[in-house]
Amino acid sequence: CLSSCMKTESADLVVFNAEINTMNENGDVAQAMAIRDGIVIEFGPDRQILNKYSYSNSIDARGKQIYPGFIDAHGHMISYAALLLGVDLVGSPSEIEMLERVSSYKNEHNKAVIIGMGWDQSLWKDDAFPDNCKLNEMFPKTPVCLYRIDGHSALLNNSFIGLLGDFEVPNGGAVLQDEFGNYTGLFVDAALQLFEGVLPKYTNDEMKPKLLEIQEELLAHGVTGVHEAGVNADELSLLDEMVSSNALKLNIYAMLAPSEENKNFVRKNGVYRNKSLLVRSFKAYVDGALGSSGALLKEPYHDHPNYNGLSLSSVSELNRLRDFCLSNGYQLNCHGIGDAAVSQILEMCKKAYDKNPDHRFRLEHAQVVDPKDLKLFNTYAVFPSVQPTHATTDQRWVASKLGAERMKGAYAYKSLLNQFGMIALGTDFPIEYTNPYYTIHSAVHRKNAKGFPKKGFLAEESLSIKETLKGMTIWGAFASFQEKELGSLEQGKHATFFILDRPLNKSSTFSPNYSWKTFVKGEIVHSLD
Repeated sequence: CLSSCMKTESADLVVFNAEINTMNENGDVAQAMAIRDGIVIEFGPDRQILNKYSYSNSIDARGKQIYPGFIDAHGHMISYAALLLGVDLVGSPSEIEMLERVSSYKNEHNKAVIIGMGWDQSLWKDDAFPDNCKLNEMFPKTPVCLYRIDGHSALLNNSFIGLLGDFEVPNGGAVLQDEFGNYTGLFVDAALQLFEGVLPKYTNDEMKPKLLEIQEELLAHGVTGVHEAGVNADELSLLDEMVSSNALKLNIYAMLAPSEENKNFVRKNGVYRNKSLLVRSFKAYVDGALGSSGALLKEPYHDHPNYNGLSLSSVSELNRLRDFCLSNGYQLNCHGIGDAAVSQILEMCKKAYDKNPDHRFRLEHAQVVDPKDLKLFNTYAVFPSVQPTHATTDQRWVASKLGAERMKGAYAYKSLLNQFGMIALGTDFPIEYTNPYYTIHSAVHRKNAKGFPKKGFLAEESLSIKETLKGMTIWGAFASFQEKELGSLEQGKHATFFILDRPLNKSSTFSPNYSWKTFVKGEIVHSLD
Protein backbone atom coordinates (compact mmCIF):
# COMPACT_ATOMS: atom_id res chain seq x y z
CA CYS A 1 0.00 0.00 0.00
CA LEU A 2 2.79 2.41 0.95
CA SER A 3 4.61 1.57 -2.29
CA SER A 4 1.46 2.27 -4.33
CA CYS A 5 0.87 5.58 -2.60
CA MET A 6 4.40 6.74 -3.39
CA LYS A 7 3.84 6.42 -7.16
CA THR A 8 3.10 9.89 -8.48
CA GLU A 9 2.17 9.19 -12.11
CA SER A 10 0.36 6.53 -14.14
CA ALA A 11 1.33 4.63 -17.27
CA ASP A 12 -0.29 2.02 -19.46
CA LEU A 13 2.91 0.02 -19.83
CA VAL A 14 6.30 -0.06 -18.17
CA VAL A 15 9.20 -1.97 -19.75
CA PHE A 16 12.13 -2.66 -17.44
CA ASN A 17 15.28 -4.77 -17.06
CA ALA A 18 16.16 -3.97 -20.66
CA GLU A 19 18.91 -2.60 -22.88
CA ILE A 20 16.90 0.08 -24.71
CA ASN A 21 18.84 1.33 -27.73
CA THR A 22 16.98 4.57 -28.33
CA MET A 23 18.70 5.42 -31.66
CA ASN A 24 18.38 9.07 -30.69
CA GLU A 25 20.95 11.65 -31.72
CA ASN A 26 23.19 10.88 -28.76
CA GLY A 27 22.85 7.11 -29.07
CA ASP A 28 21.52 6.86 -25.51
CA VAL A 29 20.85 3.47 -23.93
CA ALA A 30 18.25 3.19 -21.15
CA GLN A 31 17.16 0.50 -18.73
CA ALA A 32 13.43 1.18 -18.47
CA MET A 33 10.68 3.25 -20.08
CA ALA A 34 7.11 4.26 -19.34
CA ILE A 35 4.40 4.42 -22.03
CA ARG A 36 1.01 6.12 -22.00
CA ASP A 37 -1.55 6.31 -24.85
CA GLY A 38 0.95 4.74 -27.22
CA ILE A 39 3.60 7.40 -26.55
CA VAL A 40 6.90 7.10 -24.68
CA ILE A 41 6.73 9.42 -21.67
CA GLU A 42 9.97 8.75 -19.79
CA PHE A 43 13.19 6.74 -19.72
CA GLY A 44 15.37 5.97 -16.73
CA PRO A 45 16.87 3.33 -14.46
CA ASP A 46 14.55 0.51 -13.36
CA ARG A 47 14.18 1.85 -9.82
CA GLN A 48 13.28 5.35 -11.02
CA ILE A 49 10.59 4.25 -13.50
CA LEU A 50 9.11 1.45 -11.37
CA ASN A 51 8.89 3.69 -8.30
CA LYS A 52 7.46 6.71 -10.11
CA TYR A 53 4.69 5.03 -12.14
CA SER A 54 1.66 2.95 -11.38
CA TYR A 55 0.89 0.90 -14.46
CA SER A 56 -1.67 -1.43 -15.99
CA ASN A 57 0.90 -3.72 -17.62
CA SER A 58 4.61 -4.33 -17.38
CA ILE A 59 7.22 -6.26 -19.31
CA ASP A 60 10.33 -7.70 -17.72
CA ALA A 61 12.63 -7.67 -20.78
CA ARG A 62 15.01 -10.15 -19.12
CA GLY A 63 17.99 -8.01 -20.05
CA LYS A 64 17.24 -8.28 -23.77
CA GLN A 65 17.98 -5.60 -26.35
CA ILE A 66 15.27 -3.23 -27.52
CA TYR A 67 15.33 -1.21 -30.74
CA PRO A 68 12.85 1.08 -32.45
CA GLY A 69 10.79 -0.91 -34.93
CA PHE A 70 12.73 -1.55 -38.11
CA ILE A 71 11.53 0.31 -41.20
CA ASP A 72 11.81 -1.45 -44.55
CA ALA A 73 12.29 1.56 -46.82
CA HIS A 74 11.45 -0.30 -50.03
CA GLY A 75 9.08 -3.27 -50.16
CA HIS A 76 6.14 -4.60 -52.12
CA MET A 77 3.41 -6.07 -49.92
CA ILE A 78 0.90 -6.17 -52.78
CA SER A 79 3.32 -8.00 -55.10
CA TYR A 80 4.29 -10.38 -52.31
CA ALA A 81 0.65 -11.24 -51.68
CA ALA A 82 0.17 -11.90 -55.39
CA LEU A 83 3.24 -14.13 -55.40
CA LEU A 84 1.79 -16.17 -52.53
CA LEU A 85 -1.46 -16.59 -54.46
CA GLY A 86 0.27 -17.67 -57.68
CA VAL A 87 3.14 -20.04 -58.44
CA ASP A 88 6.10 -19.36 -56.17
CA LEU A 89 9.17 -19.79 -58.37
CA VAL A 90 11.68 -18.20 -56.00
CA GLY A 91 14.86 -20.25 -55.71
CA SER A 92 14.06 -22.62 -58.60
CA PRO A 93 17.48 -24.20 -59.32
CA SER A 94 16.65 -25.02 -62.94
CA GLU A 95 14.14 -24.43 -65.71
CA ILE A 96 12.82 -27.97 -65.20
CA GLU A 97 12.16 -27.28 -61.51
CA MET A 98 10.40 -24.05 -62.48
CA LEU A 99 8.12 -25.92 -64.89
CA GLU A 100 7.44 -28.67 -62.36
CA ARG A 101 6.26 -26.06 -59.85
CA VAL A 102 3.91 -24.65 -62.48
CA SER A 103 2.59 -28.14 -63.20
CA SER A 104 1.99 -28.86 -59.49
CA TYR A 105 0.19 -25.56 -59.10
CA LYS A 106 -2.04 -26.32 -62.10
CA ASN A 107 -2.99 -29.66 -60.58
CA GLU A 108 -3.84 -28.09 -57.22
CA HIS A 109 -5.62 -24.97 -58.50
CA ASN A 110 -8.13 -25.03 -61.29
CA LYS A 111 -7.08 -21.69 -62.79
CA ALA A 112 -7.94 -20.65 -66.35
CA VAL A 113 -4.77 -18.53 -66.45
CA ILE A 114 -1.63 -19.34 -64.44
CA ILE A 115 0.57 -16.59 -62.99
CA GLY A 116 3.91 -17.24 -61.35
CA MET A 117 6.78 -15.13 -60.07
CA GLY A 118 10.34 -15.52 -58.91
CA TRP A 119 12.47 -17.38 -61.49
CA ASP A 120 16.08 -16.30 -61.80
CA GLN A 121 18.11 -17.79 -64.64
CA SER A 122 21.36 -16.77 -62.92
CA LEU A 123 20.76 -19.66 -60.48
CA TRP A 124 20.64 -22.20 -63.31
CA LYS A 125 23.57 -24.16 -64.72
CA ASP A 126 23.00 -22.50 -68.08
CA ASP A 127 22.32 -18.92 -66.99
CA ALA A 128 20.91 -17.84 -70.37
CA PHE A 129 17.40 -16.41 -70.47
CA PRO A 130 14.85 -19.16 -71.18
CA ASP A 131 12.53 -19.37 -74.17
CA ASN A 132 8.99 -20.78 -74.06
CA CYS A 133 9.54 -24.01 -76.02
CA LYS A 134 9.21 -26.33 -73.01
CA LEU A 135 6.48 -24.14 -71.54
CA ASN A 136 4.48 -24.54 -74.75
CA GLU A 137 4.96 -28.32 -74.71
CA MET A 138 3.73 -28.69 -71.13
CA PHE A 139 0.91 -26.13 -71.35
CA PRO A 140 -0.33 -25.99 -74.94
CA LYS A 141 -3.81 -24.68 -74.07
CA THR A 142 -3.49 -23.01 -70.66
CA PRO A 143 -2.18 -19.41 -70.76
CA VAL A 144 0.88 -19.08 -68.50
CA CYS A 145 2.72 -15.91 -67.44
CA LEU A 146 5.87 -16.29 -65.32
CA TYR A 147 7.54 -13.14 -63.95
CA ARG A 148 11.27 -13.01 -63.33
CA ILE A 149 12.38 -12.35 -59.74
CA ASP A 150 12.90 -8.62 -60.40
CA GLY A 151 9.42 -8.16 -61.89
CA HIS A 152 10.93 -6.48 -64.95
CA SER A 153 10.55 -9.36 -67.40
CA ALA A 154 8.17 -12.25 -67.89
CA LEU A 155 8.08 -15.52 -69.83
CA LEU A 156 4.80 -16.17 -71.65
CA ASN A 157 3.72 -19.29 -73.46
CA ASN A 158 2.13 -19.04 -76.91
CA SER A 159 -1.33 -19.62 -75.46
CA PHE A 160 -0.94 -16.45 -73.38
CA ILE A 161 0.61 -14.47 -76.23
CA GLY A 162 -2.45 -15.42 -78.30
CA LEU A 163 -4.63 -13.52 -75.83
CA LEU A 164 -2.85 -10.28 -76.75
CA GLY A 165 -3.92 -10.17 -80.38
CA ASP A 166 -1.97 -7.77 -82.57
CA PHE A 167 0.29 -5.48 -80.60
CA GLU A 168 3.04 -2.91 -80.92
CA VAL A 169 5.93 -2.90 -78.48
CA PRO A 170 5.84 0.35 -76.46
CA ASN A 171 8.87 2.56 -75.97
CA GLY A 172 11.00 1.29 -73.11
CA GLY A 173 10.02 -2.31 -73.74
CA ALA A 174 11.27 -5.33 -75.65
CA VAL A 175 9.71 -8.55 -76.92
CA LEU A 176 12.45 -11.01 -77.83
CA GLN A 177 12.43 -12.96 -81.08
CA ASP A 178 14.55 -15.81 -82.42
CA GLU A 179 16.51 -15.75 -85.65
CA PHE A 180 13.38 -16.70 -87.59
CA GLY A 181 11.30 -13.86 -86.19
CA ASN A 182 9.28 -16.03 -83.79
CA TYR A 183 8.54 -14.78 -80.29
CA THR A 184 10.66 -16.48 -77.64
CA GLY A 185 8.06 -15.62 -75.01
CA LEU A 186 10.27 -13.14 -73.13
CA PHE A 187 8.71 -9.69 -72.57
CA VAL A 188 10.83 -7.00 -70.89
CA ASP A 189 9.98 -3.83 -68.93
CA ALA A 190 7.42 -1.60 -70.71
CA ALA A 191 6.32 -4.57 -72.83
CA LEU A 192 4.72 -5.97 -69.67
CA GLN A 193 2.04 -3.30 -70.07
CA LEU A 194 0.75 -5.21 -73.11
CA PHE A 195 -0.85 -7.89 -70.97
CA GLU A 196 -1.87 -5.99 -67.83
CA GLY A 197 -5.48 -5.94 -69.04
CA VAL A 198 -5.39 -9.67 -69.77
CA LEU A 199 -4.07 -10.85 -66.41
CA PRO A 200 -6.79 -12.02 -64.01
CA LYS A 201 -6.88 -9.95 -60.82
CA TYR A 202 -7.00 -11.47 -57.39
CA THR A 203 -10.00 -10.37 -55.35
CA ASN A 204 -9.69 -8.42 -52.12
CA ASP A 205 -10.99 -11.48 -50.28
CA GLU A 206 -8.05 -13.43 -51.70
CA MET A 207 -5.50 -10.70 -51.02
CA LYS A 208 -6.43 -9.82 -47.43
CA PRO A 209 -5.37 -13.11 -45.76
CA LYS A 210 -2.05 -13.03 -47.60
CA LEU A 211 -1.38 -9.43 -46.57
CA LEU A 212 -2.02 -10.43 -42.95
CA GLU A 213 0.44 -13.33 -43.34
CA ILE A 214 3.04 -10.90 -44.65
CA GLN A 215 2.35 -8.52 -41.76
CA GLU A 216 2.97 -11.30 -39.23
CA GLU A 217 6.19 -12.29 -41.04
CA LEU A 218 7.44 -8.72 -40.80
CA LEU A 219 6.41 -8.19 -37.18
CA ALA A 220 8.10 -11.47 -36.22
CA HIS A 221 11.36 -9.94 -37.42
CA GLY A 222 10.78 -6.62 -35.66
CA VAL A 223 9.81 -4.78 -38.83
CA THR A 224 6.99 -2.35 -37.97
CA GLY A 225 7.06 -0.09 -41.03
CA VAL A 226 7.09 -0.58 -44.80
CA HIS A 227 7.51 1.93 -47.59
CA GLU A 228 5.20 0.33 -50.16
CA ALA A 229 6.94 1.10 -53.43
CA GLY A 230 4.21 1.72 -55.98
CA VAL A 231 0.46 1.19 -55.68
CA ASN A 232 -2.41 1.82 -58.07
CA ALA A 233 -5.73 3.28 -56.95
CA ASP A 234 -7.38 -0.09 -56.24
CA GLU A 235 -4.40 -1.29 -54.22
CA LEU A 236 -4.34 1.92 -52.18
CA SER A 237 -8.04 1.48 -51.49
CA LEU A 238 -7.41 -2.05 -50.21
CA LEU A 239 -4.62 -0.92 -47.88
CA ASP A 240 -6.76 1.99 -46.67
CA GLU A 241 -9.65 -0.34 -45.90
CA MET A 242 -7.47 -2.78 -43.97
CA VAL A 243 -5.90 0.04 -41.94
CA SER A 244 -9.34 1.50 -41.16
CA SER A 245 -10.52 -1.85 -39.80
CA ASN A 246 -7.32 -2.16 -37.70
CA ALA A 247 -6.39 -5.36 -39.56
CA LEU A 248 -3.14 -3.79 -40.77
CA LYS A 249 -1.15 -2.36 -37.87
CA LEU A 250 2.11 -1.78 -39.73
CA ASN A 251 3.14 1.78 -40.46
CA ILE A 252 2.70 1.95 -44.23
CA TYR A 253 4.18 4.75 -46.30
CA ALA A 254 2.57 4.33 -49.72
CA MET A 255 4.21 5.50 -52.93
CA LEU A 256 1.62 6.12 -55.64
CA ALA A 257 1.99 4.96 -59.23
CA PRO A 258 1.83 8.08 -61.46
CA SER A 259 -1.62 7.40 -62.93
CA GLU A 260 -4.19 10.12 -63.55
CA GLU A 261 -6.49 8.43 -61.04
CA ASN A 262 -3.82 8.70 -58.35
CA LYS A 263 -3.11 12.32 -59.28
CA ASN A 264 -6.82 13.08 -58.83
CA PHE A 265 -6.59 11.43 -55.40
CA VAL A 266 -3.81 13.88 -54.51
CA ARG A 267 -5.71 16.86 -55.91
CA LYS A 268 -8.66 15.91 -53.70
CA ASN A 269 -6.87 14.78 -50.52
CA GLY A 270 -3.44 16.39 -50.53
CA VAL A 271 -1.12 14.64 -48.07
CA TYR A 272 -3.27 11.75 -46.84
CA ARG A 273 -3.14 10.20 -43.39
CA ASN A 274 -5.34 7.42 -42.05
CA LYS A 275 -4.08 5.98 -38.76
CA SER A 276 -0.87 4.10 -39.67
CA LEU A 277 -1.16 4.82 -43.41
CA LEU A 278 0.61 7.86 -44.85
CA VAL A 279 0.43 8.81 -48.53
CA ARG A 280 2.87 11.53 -49.56
CA SER A 281 4.92 10.27 -52.50
CA PHE A 282 4.92 9.02 -56.08
CA LYS A 283 7.05 6.23 -57.53
CA ALA A 284 8.47 6.60 -61.05
CA TYR A 285 10.38 4.03 -63.10
CA VAL A 286 13.23 5.56 -65.08
CA ASP A 287 14.82 2.30 -66.24
CA GLY A 288 14.55 -1.45 -65.81
CA ALA A 289 16.53 -4.00 -63.82
CA LEU A 290 20.15 -5.02 -64.21
CA GLY A 291 19.35 -8.73 -64.01
CA SER A 292 16.95 -8.41 -66.96
CA SER A 293 19.45 -6.22 -68.84
CA GLY A 294 16.95 -3.37 -68.71
CA ALA A 295 18.96 -0.97 -66.52
CA LEU A 296 19.93 2.10 -68.54
CA LEU A 297 23.71 2.46 -68.82
CA LYS A 298 25.87 5.28 -70.15
CA GLU A 299 28.01 2.76 -72.02
CA PRO A 300 26.90 -0.56 -73.57
CA TYR A 301 26.54 -3.72 -71.53
CA HIS A 302 29.79 -5.64 -71.27
CA ASP A 303 28.05 -8.81 -72.48
CA HIS A 304 25.84 -7.02 -75.07
CA PRO A 305 27.86 -4.55 -77.18
CA ASN A 306 25.79 -1.77 -78.79
CA TYR A 307 23.02 -2.22 -76.19
CA ASN A 308 22.59 0.27 -73.32
CA GLY A 309 19.33 -0.89 -71.70
CA LEU A 310 15.86 0.64 -71.61
CA SER A 311 14.50 4.07 -70.75
CA LEU A 312 11.07 3.91 -69.11
CA SER A 313 10.45 7.64 -68.53
CA SER A 314 11.24 10.54 -70.82
CA VAL A 315 12.85 13.68 -69.47
CA SER A 316 9.64 15.64 -70.06
CA GLU A 317 7.48 13.03 -68.29
CA LEU A 318 9.79 13.04 -65.29
CA ASN A 319 9.87 16.82 -65.14
CA ARG A 320 6.07 17.06 -65.24
CA LEU A 321 5.77 14.57 -62.40
CA ARG A 322 8.41 16.46 -60.43
CA ASP A 323 6.47 19.71 -60.81
CA PHE A 324 3.21 18.04 -59.81
CA CYS A 325 4.83 16.66 -56.66
CA LEU A 326 6.38 20.00 -55.73
CA SER A 327 3.04 21.76 -56.23
CA ASN A 328 1.25 19.33 -53.92
CA GLY A 329 3.84 18.84 -51.18
CA TYR A 330 4.63 15.32 -52.35
CA GLN A 331 7.89 13.45 -52.61
CA LEU A 332 9.09 11.83 -55.86
CA ASN A 333 10.88 8.49 -55.49
CA CYS A 334 12.56 7.38 -58.72
CA HIS A 335 13.62 3.84 -59.57
CA GLY A 336 17.11 4.26 -61.03
CA ILE A 337 19.51 1.34 -61.41
CA GLY A 338 21.84 2.07 -64.32
CA ASP A 339 24.26 5.00 -64.26
CA ALA A 340 22.47 6.77 -67.15
CA ALA A 341 19.13 6.56 -65.32
CA VAL A 342 20.75 7.75 -62.08
CA SER A 343 22.27 10.72 -63.92
CA GLN A 344 18.88 11.63 -65.43
CA ILE A 345 17.20 11.53 -62.03
CA LEU A 346 19.88 13.66 -60.40
CA GLU A 347 19.58 16.29 -63.10
CA MET A 348 15.77 16.32 -62.68
CA CYS A 349 16.23 16.92 -58.94
CA LYS A 350 18.18 20.14 -59.51
CA LYS A 351 14.97 22.14 -60.00
CA ALA A 352 13.39 20.42 -57.01
CA TYR A 353 16.29 21.57 -54.87
CA ASP A 354 16.11 25.10 -56.28
CA LYS A 355 12.45 25.31 -55.27
CA ASN A 356 12.62 23.44 -51.97
CA PRO A 357 15.98 22.32 -50.51
CA ASP A 358 14.10 19.94 -48.16
CA HIS A 359 12.21 18.18 -50.98
CA ARG A 360 13.49 14.74 -49.85
CA PHE A 361 13.16 13.30 -53.36
CA ARG A 362 14.59 9.78 -53.29
CA LEU A 363 16.63 7.71 -55.69
CA GLU A 364 15.58 4.11 -55.25
CA HIS A 365 18.25 1.41 -55.77
CA ALA A 366 21.13 3.56 -57.17
CA GLN A 367 22.90 0.32 -58.04
CA VAL A 368 25.32 1.72 -60.62
CA VAL A 369 26.46 5.32 -60.17
CA ASP A 370 29.03 7.11 -62.29
CA PRO A 371 31.61 8.20 -59.66
CA LYS A 372 31.52 11.68 -61.21
CA ASP A 373 27.81 11.92 -60.29
CA LEU A 374 28.18 10.96 -56.63
CA LYS A 375 28.63 14.55 -55.50
CA LEU A 376 25.23 15.47 -56.98
CA PHE A 377 23.44 13.51 -54.24
CA ASN A 378 24.78 16.16 -51.88
CA THR A 379 24.49 19.10 -54.26
CA TYR A 380 20.78 18.51 -54.99
CA ALA A 381 19.88 16.83 -51.65
CA VAL A 382 18.81 13.55 -53.25
CA PHE A 383 18.06 10.87 -50.65
CA PRO A 384 19.63 7.47 -51.52
CA SER A 385 17.36 4.49 -50.78
CA VAL A 386 19.12 1.15 -51.28
CA GLN A 387 18.77 -2.55 -50.57
CA PRO A 388 22.01 -4.14 -49.28
CA THR A 389 20.99 -7.72 -50.06
CA HIS A 390 20.91 -6.81 -53.76
CA ALA A 391 24.68 -6.38 -53.60
CA THR A 392 25.31 -9.83 -52.13
CA THR A 393 22.79 -11.47 -54.47
CA ASP A 394 23.92 -9.75 -57.66
CA GLN A 395 27.65 -10.13 -57.04
CA ARG A 396 27.58 -13.55 -58.77
CA TRP A 397 26.97 -12.02 -62.19
CA VAL A 398 27.14 -8.21 -62.09
CA ALA A 399 30.73 -7.93 -63.37
CA SER A 400 29.75 -9.85 -66.51
CA LYS A 401 27.19 -7.13 -67.32
CA LEU A 402 29.17 -4.06 -66.30
CA GLY A 403 32.78 -4.99 -66.86
CA ALA A 404 35.56 -4.26 -64.38
CA GLU A 405 35.80 -0.55 -65.18
CA ARG A 406 32.26 0.22 -63.95
CA MET A 407 32.42 -1.74 -60.69
CA LYS A 408 33.83 1.34 -58.93
CA GLY A 409 30.39 2.96 -58.64
CA ALA A 410 28.38 -0.23 -58.16
CA TYR A 411 26.43 -0.80 -54.92
CA ALA A 412 28.45 2.06 -53.45
CA TYR A 413 26.52 2.46 -50.20
CA LYS A 414 29.31 3.97 -48.12
CA SER A 415 30.07 6.52 -50.84
CA LEU A 416 26.40 7.45 -51.07
CA LEU A 417 26.18 7.85 -47.31
CA ASN A 418 29.29 9.99 -47.24
CA GLN A 419 27.78 12.30 -49.85
CA PHE A 420 24.26 12.72 -48.48
CA GLY A 421 24.79 12.05 -44.77
CA MET A 422 21.88 9.62 -44.54
CA ILE A 423 20.82 6.47 -46.36
CA ALA A 424 17.52 4.56 -46.20
CA LEU A 425 17.74 0.77 -46.21
CA GLY A 426 15.16 -1.76 -47.38
CA THR A 427 14.90 -5.22 -48.91
CA ASP A 428 12.80 -4.83 -52.09
CA PHE A 429 10.83 -7.90 -51.00
CA PRO A 430 9.62 -10.20 -52.52
CA ILE A 431 12.61 -9.85 -54.85
CA GLU A 432 14.67 -10.45 -51.71
CA TYR A 433 13.54 -11.88 -48.38
CA THR A 434 11.83 -9.70 -45.77
CA ASN A 435 14.41 -10.74 -43.16
CA PRO A 436 16.13 -7.55 -41.87
CA TYR A 437 19.03 -9.55 -40.41
CA TYR A 438 20.09 -10.42 -43.97
CA THR A 439 20.08 -6.67 -44.62
CA ILE A 440 22.34 -6.02 -41.63
CA HIS A 441 24.73 -8.82 -42.56
CA SER A 442 24.96 -7.72 -46.20
CA ALA A 443 25.43 -4.05 -45.37
CA VAL A 444 28.10 -4.57 -42.72
CA HIS A 445 30.01 -7.58 -44.04
CA ARG A 446 29.10 -7.46 -47.77
CA LYS A 447 28.53 -11.22 -47.66
CA ASN A 448 25.44 -13.38 -48.10
CA ALA A 449 24.12 -15.60 -45.32
CA LYS A 450 26.46 -18.40 -46.45
CA GLY A 451 29.51 -16.16 -45.97
CA PHE A 452 30.19 -15.62 -49.64
CA PRO A 453 32.29 -14.01 -50.99
CA LYS A 454 34.85 -14.74 -48.33
CA LYS A 455 36.46 -11.28 -48.36
CA GLY A 456 33.21 -9.43 -49.00
CA PHE A 457 31.86 -7.92 -52.22
CA LEU A 458 33.38 -4.48 -52.82
CA ALA A 459 34.06 -4.49 -49.08
CA GLU A 460 35.26 -0.88 -49.08
CA GLU A 461 31.59 0.12 -49.51
CA SER A 462 30.43 -1.59 -46.30
CA LEU A 463 28.48 0.32 -43.66
CA SER A 464 29.15 0.21 -39.95
CA ILE A 465 26.63 -1.52 -37.69
CA LYS A 466 25.60 1.89 -36.31
CA GLU A 467 25.06 3.33 -39.80
CA THR A 468 23.10 0.26 -40.86
CA LEU A 469 20.78 0.42 -37.86
CA LYS A 470 20.19 4.12 -38.47
CA GLY A 471 19.36 3.31 -42.08
CA MET A 472 16.70 0.89 -40.82
CA THR A 473 15.26 3.23 -38.18
CA ILE A 474 15.66 6.99 -37.90
CA TRP A 475 16.93 7.59 -41.45
CA GLY A 476 14.08 5.49 -42.84
CA ALA A 477 11.68 7.65 -40.83
CA PHE A 478 13.31 10.82 -42.14
CA ALA A 479 13.02 9.50 -45.70
CA SER A 480 9.23 9.41 -45.24
CA PHE A 481 8.72 12.65 -43.29
CA GLN A 482 8.02 10.69 -40.09
CA GLU A 483 11.11 11.44 -38.01
CA LYS A 484 9.01 13.28 -35.39
CA GLU A 485 6.96 10.14 -34.74
CA LEU A 486 9.05 7.09 -35.62
CA GLY A 487 12.58 5.82 -36.04
CA SER A 488 13.86 6.42 -32.51
CA LEU A 489 12.59 5.93 -28.98
CA GLU A 490 12.29 9.37 -27.40
CA GLN A 491 9.89 11.18 -25.14
CA GLY A 492 6.81 12.21 -27.10
CA LYS A 493 7.37 9.73 -29.96
CA HIS A 494 5.45 6.56 -30.74
CA ALA A 495 6.18 3.56 -28.54
CA THR A 496 6.88 1.41 -31.59
CA PHE A 497 9.69 -1.01 -30.84
CA PHE A 498 10.69 -4.65 -30.56
CA ILE A 499 12.59 -6.79 -28.09
CA LEU A 500 15.20 -9.00 -29.73
CA ASP A 501 15.08 -12.67 -28.90
CA ARG A 502 18.90 -12.82 -28.84
CA PRO A 503 21.58 -10.10 -28.87
CA LEU A 504 22.17 -8.48 -32.23
CA ASN A 505 24.82 -10.46 -34.09
CA LYS A 506 27.85 -8.39 -35.10
CA SER A 507 29.93 -11.36 -36.20
CA SER A 508 30.88 -11.92 -39.84
CA THR A 509 29.20 -15.33 -39.57
CA PHE A 510 25.46 -15.00 -40.11
CA SER A 511 23.03 -16.36 -37.54
CA PRO A 512 19.22 -15.95 -37.58
CA ASN A 513 17.35 -13.80 -35.10
CA TYR A 514 13.75 -12.84 -34.34
CA SER A 515 11.68 -10.46 -32.29
CA TRP A 516 10.69 -11.78 -28.89
CA LYS A 517 7.95 -9.18 -28.63
CA THR A 518 6.92 -6.41 -31.04
CA PHE A 519 4.90 -3.29 -30.14
CA VAL A 520 3.19 -0.68 -32.30
CA LYS A 521 2.19 2.46 -30.37
CA GLY A 522 2.40 0.57 -27.10
CA GLU A 523 0.21 -2.32 -28.32
CA ILE A 524 1.76 -5.78 -28.45
CA VAL A 525 1.34 -7.11 -31.99
CA HIS A 526 3.68 -10.11 -31.90
CA SER A 527 5.03 -12.40 -29.20
CA LEU A 528 7.02 -15.64 -29.20
CA ASP A 529 5.48 -16.59 -25.83
